[in-house]
Amino acid sequence: MRLLIVGATGGTGAALLAQAIDAGHEVTVVARHPERLRTPSNVAIVEGSVLERGAWEEAVAGQEILLSCLGSTDRKHPTTVYSQGTLNVLNAMGSTSTRRLICLSSGGLDTPPDIPFAQRMVTKLVIQRMYRHGYDDMRRMETLIRAQNVRWTIIRPPMLTDGAPTGGYRTSNNTHLADATSINRSDLAKYMLDAITDQATWRSVVEISR
Repeated sequence: MRLLIVGATGGTGAALLAQAIDAGHEVTVVARHPERLRTPSNVAIVEGSVLERGAWEEAVAGQEILLSCLGSTDRKHPTTVYSQGTLNVLNAMGSTSTRRLICLSSGGLDTPPDIPFAQRMVTKLVIQRMYRHGYDDMRRMETLIRAQNVRWTIIRPPMLTDGAPTGGYRTSNNTHLADATSINRSDLAKYMLDAITDQATWRSVVEISR
């Protein structure tokens, strides 16, 4: 398959790119810092920021499958990389209704009803405040995506860890996933690739955890 990946220089994005290459997919990557990527010559690397107009838009025109691991490490300032960045790439791809979008959001947007009181307070008073700018933009992104004529899947993972793929993860579509604690980035990347052809996840918010 022809895949377009954004956010490939982050931890999950790097795992996703490596697995996509190993699976034999034809991959195009848009990255602000392509020098951070070490990829085979058959991967098309396009330099550009998804928040700015540029030549990258021509390079992604006609692509139909977008996997987004966009993110921001700046906790101090508001961002639009999730919302506007995702929308800019979708617009550059074209307007066909066959477009497929799989993007990462965060399980931290909501406070699960089944977590202990102490953990609930930590989530509300510490984590959601610490990442408030990113979470605010993820909420905007989710709202914008729901309004698009595209086969979208929003994935909300809990805490991310490192490690080799285990395949031992659980998911739920449009419902709360109990005991969602963590998932390693390699398993998350594997799920993103598997979800491409899973029609049950179209126009769904998927929670995932080990």
